[in-house]
Amino acid sequence: MPSLLITNAVVVNEGRRFEADVLVTDGRIAAVGGDLQSRPADRVIDAAGRLLLPGMIDDQVHFREPGVTYKADIASESRAAVAGGITSFMEMPNCKPPTLDAEQLAAKYARAAEVSRANYAFYLGASNDNIDAIRALPVGDACGVKVFMGASTGNMLVDDPKVLEAIFQDCPVIIATHCEDTPMILAKEADYRQRYGEDVPMDAHPLIRSEAACLKSSTLAVDLARRHDARLHVLHLTTARELALFTPGPIAGKRITVEACVHHLYFDQRDYAEKGALIKCNPAIKRPEDREALLGAVAEDRIDVIATDHAPHTLEEKAGKYFQAPAGLPLVQDALPSLFGHVQAGKLTLEQVVHKTSHAPAACFNVQERGYIREGYWADLVLVDPSKPVTRSREQVLYKCGWSAFEGRELPATIAATIVSGEVAFEDGQVNDGVRGQRLAFGPTR
Repeated sequence: MPSLLITNAVVVNEGRRFEADVLVTDGRIAAVGGDLQSRPADRVIDAAGRLLLPGMIDDQVHFREPGVTYKADIASESRAAVAGGITSFMEMPNCKPPTLDAEQLAAKYARAAEVSRANYAFYLGASNDNIDAIRALPVGDACGVKVFMGASTGNMLVDDPKVLEAIFQDCPVIIATHCEDTPMILAKEADYRQRYGEDVPMDAHPLIRSEAACLKSSTLAVDLARRHDARLHVLHLTTARELALFTPGPIAGKRITVEACVHHLYFDQRDYAEKGALIKCNPAIKRPEDREALLGAVAEDRIDVIATDHAPHTLEEKAGKYFQAPAGLPLVQDALPSLFGHVQAGKLTLEQVVHKTSHAPAACFNVQERGYIREGYWADLVLVDPSKPVTRSREQVLYKCGWSAFEGRELPATIAATIVSGEVAFEDGQVNDGVRGQRLAFGPTR
């Protein structure tokens, strides 16, 4: 593998910001120092004072492969991910067929090895009838077990109390939960259908997928985790009321951690008027007060990780009325640049953004030798130009679905280059389609 020297960078890593050069050999960080320009390298990139960050580790994406590849696939979405500064992703199991056993997991790893531009890992899904597969899961074969404790597609809603108890008691790896209470949601859907027929307004979505439905389900998950001393990671928190379930402080030693997603930190209920179904997602984007509370919880280390929940659908699907338009939006290309807006607004520091997108997911999932700019670690790096804002246009979009909810919005930073396991995967607006990511390695989390 060619060696690479990045000079004149402002490195942001582990709570510090400092000028340095970074030498990469054999895919790993060989040296970080004040003056490495005399060291030989096959290629030199002059950072010219731009920011050098550890690449984002996205712990929640839906790349739709296998079975729903007309709207996304591992190749297309990993291309968009590296263009957005994401060097590693963990992909969800609700595809077709769902990833409910070791055979399906192995097939996804084999496919990613062929086509993924970023580093990769996959969740095993939980269902009401695959507890034996969960119990038999070796550490490292999946990044975690995903439990839909709210409405999902196919056979993946886990609503049997005995099965939930067994998962939280016996799962050998981290349990990642989607928390919404299905009966409460179905009752609200029936109420709104009675009032509006099929013409339910999109801004009713956070009232149907309500705060109460989220709180009931997340309370159950936390209670199960505490009773069984399970390692729980609650995904995509959306409400201020749920925050009391989680403890502020460093991630080290926490048995229960929680994630916020970039769209819940960026959009709020007022944006349905402009974006409509394009920002319909589950759990729903909620009130401005919830958005502000989530940002505050990120800053105080009550929320541990920032991710995307990238979930693309076609524009034709999104054009349907409320009950027909699917939930989810594409995010990986826009996520990291959008977070710079919170830095610009004084809501978060740059060091906090780096921690929540790189260091914390590495710590949360015990990802081996990634997530930090450290000598000996894999060189997963992103070069960011905060002096070069970009207004997202449809022509720039790399998602297979062909659109972004950020179109027409100015993002306050540009991704100049992304380096995946020591190779330049994206640079100056172009994806290097010859780069292949590596399978992520994990240590124990139970």
